[in-house]
Amino acid sequence: MTQLPEGARHLPGHFDRPAQQALVDEIRAVLAEAPLYTPVMPRWGRPFSVRMTNCGPLGWVADKSGYRYQPHHPVTGKSWPEIPASLIALWEAVAGYDQPPEACLVNFYDDTAKMGLHQDRDEADLSAPVVSVSLGDDCRFRIGGTERGGPTASLRLASGDVFVLGGTARLAYHGVDRIYPQTSTLLKNGGRINLTLRRVTKASIDMG
Repeated sequence: MTQLPEGARHLPGHFDRPAQQALVDEIRAVLAEAPLYTPVMPRWGRPFSVRMTNCGPLGWVADKSGYRYQPHHPVTGKSWPEIPASLIALWEAVAGYDQPPEACLVNFYDDTAKMGLHQDRDEADLSAPVVSVSLGDDCRFRIGGTERGGPTASLRLASGDVFVLGGTARLAYHGVDRIYPQTSTLLKNGGRINLTLRRVTKASIDMG
């Protein structure tokens, strides 16, 4: 059993195969409105190995000017489509947070894609957890502590798994070392979809 940092939760097989297929169909509808694109790293413009898009009121984008959230697709200029109801229900079931997610980042990994160790810290509200869903081929997921360069643990995430970064682990460094090709038949042409739900802004306090 891999030792996870405090506040990190791995929920294996949270979505069964029919629920996974339903999610894929919903994400296909998202992609029809907000197609995948290849972001680039700030400053030097090196392209990511993943392609991405978003749904929700806000979407996370990366370009030469930096990382940020914005309400429209950087290529089409259109507003992001709504987050599917099944993902809102997931958030309500596992997040333990009383405000809805505002962004769902959709990352597509082909057989060679990776994601280096990073923190999710572009959100104003860091008290809300990050909730992610794996669909398609397995991956090797790596997670460490809140300081760069510290010890890390690795675990294999499979299709239908949910992972939650909350509490102390909300700012844990994490990434994807590799994809295991042909470990799932969910996606017709292989690869892995990762859906990451985030709350971006702090909820306003009603003084009435």
